[in-house]
Amino acid sequence: MMNLLLEYAYLRSINVNNENVHQLLITADYLNILGVLEICSEFLKQNLAPENCISVMRFAREHLCKGLENSAYCYVMRHFVQVAQRSEEILNLPIDELTALTGADELNVKNEDTVWELVLKWINYDPQSRKGHIVDLMKNIRLGLLDTQFFLENVKDHPYVTGNDACRPIIIETLKFLYDLEIITQKDGEVPTPEIARPRVPHEILFAISGWSGRTATNYIETYDTRADRWIKVEEVDPNGLRSYHGTAVVGFNIYVIGGFDGTDYFNSCRCFNAVNKVWREVAPMNARRCYVSVAVLNDLIYAMGGYDGYYRQSTAERYNYKTNQWSLIAPMNCQRSDASATTLNGKIYITGGFNGHECLNSAEMYDPEFNQWTLIAPMRSRRSGVSCISYHSHVYVIGGFNGISRMCSGERYNPTTDAWSPIPDMYQSRSNFAIEVIDDMIFAIGGFNGVTTIDHVECYDEKTNEWYGATGMNICRSALSACVIMGLPNVNDYIHKHRERLMEEKRQKLLALEVHRSQHQQQQDQAQQNHENPVVNEIVPAPPPPAPGGNERNESRQN
Repeated sequence: MMNLLLEYAYLRSINVNNENVHQLLITADYLNILGVLEICSEFLKQNLAPENCISVMRFAREHLCKGLENSAYCYVMRHFVQVAQRSEEILNLPIDELTALTGADELNVKNEDTVWELVLKWINYDPQSRKGHIVDLMKNIRLGLLDTQFFLENVKDHPYVTGNDACRPIIIETLKFLYDLEIITQKDGEVPTPEIARPRVPHEILFAISGWSGRTATNYIETYDTRADRWIKVEEVDPNGLRSYHGTAVVGFNIYVIGGFDGTDYFNSCRCFNAVNKVWREVAPMNARRCYVSVAVLNDLIYAMGGYDGYYRQSTAERYNYKTNQWSLIAPMNCQRSDASATTLNGKIYITGGFNGHECLNSAEMYDPEFNQWTLIAPMRSRRSGVSCISYHSHVYVIGGFNGISRMCSGERYNPTTDAWSPIPDMYQSRSNFAIEVIDDMIFAIGGFNGVTTIDHVECYDEKTNEWYGATGMNICRSALSACVIMGLPNVNDYIHKHRERLMEEKRQKLLALEVHRSQHQQQQDQAQQNHENPVVNEIVPAPPPPAPGGNERNESRQN
């Protein structure tokens, strides 16, 4: 170790590897050689893995390396599912450290059954001395968030639980919560959300930005809290104004909003929002105006492809380097495409569908940045303009859009290995010009235009079950919006649902409002039936005016 440190003292370089990093850090810490201490800490940060993150966290804590300890802790929180499955180190944690981890709000688990399975795995490692800790561990699992069937079959009657009388109050509280959901509207006063059902803090935040709402463009921004299933309005909108039919891209904690249309002007401008300091700024404009633009990010370079400049549909494409704040043209596509959609997969960019000024397209092509070349791939099964596509589980998924006749709820996926498309289940809602993102390992389809009006509906697709599920709708109806996801925001609490203790009360209020609505509807039906049976001839009541038409959506494919 001393030889290595002497070399560093004279040459300012040092060979750090997995075999020497721990002893080197200890020695550098003892001798107060801060440069080597920093190099060792950075080496350990860069080599964190599910198999070693627990030991790195504990090692850093023992040697008062706060920065390294925090990085390792964040890694454990963010990758907890993989850590629970692959780490042997976690099985050797003492009970106090395990309860601190499993009870943390920041624990990144989509389903609480992951935490339950880890608890069982930890106890089974030494059941005789550990099974008595089941009570303390159960208090840190959000049992109220478990699927009811899973709780009844796997938790309630587990031998570790039934064999410990101290578990009984926890089981009773959970059962009461799970079955109270059905009679929640019968309660008087505010219903709090118990600790066993308060959602954890998400590690990914989905931003839905701007769009077309009703008869005009908007600069509205909201975020989606996946754990609470709630949308939250963001106050820091772009002060430069309204925008729709644009693209968004994320690099680090920066969201780039690219091109678009405000109802009058077609933009080549690009705006950047930093989600940490919440400041908007202008960045370099594109070489061309691009409304209905397709955007993708590959290796921290932003690609903008196709679009409409107010006169022509574009086949050109360009990319932005944030380090130089410069756009440069790349090879043009094989087709003119506006209202298409793009994504990245395996180091390539795929763009699908769109409108060429005459017809909706079923063609798709792939860009290889190494050769600066576009190649046509197998055409889609359907023509799709106003389409959305996303990479998901090694495939390109293409969903919804306009086929020249109607909005679609169908979807298909492309396998780059076989160069073939295959169908996926239909969405519940037909839609075009909607946003799409992958979060919580599911595809989310957000908002859009259904052929009559803009919608706020959100649904998600899970490949494991091959099904679509409904999610809470946005705060406003809009189409021509764009969405993006940022992971690991240090200020994540600024973008999540603030009152997690009020989720049950919010649910109760919605159910009560729904009951009132249903009651009023039933009364109207009963009154109509009564009037039909006993007509009143001496009074004529005019019918209410029809609702305002909602189909005034500015949609390129529809207009053409």
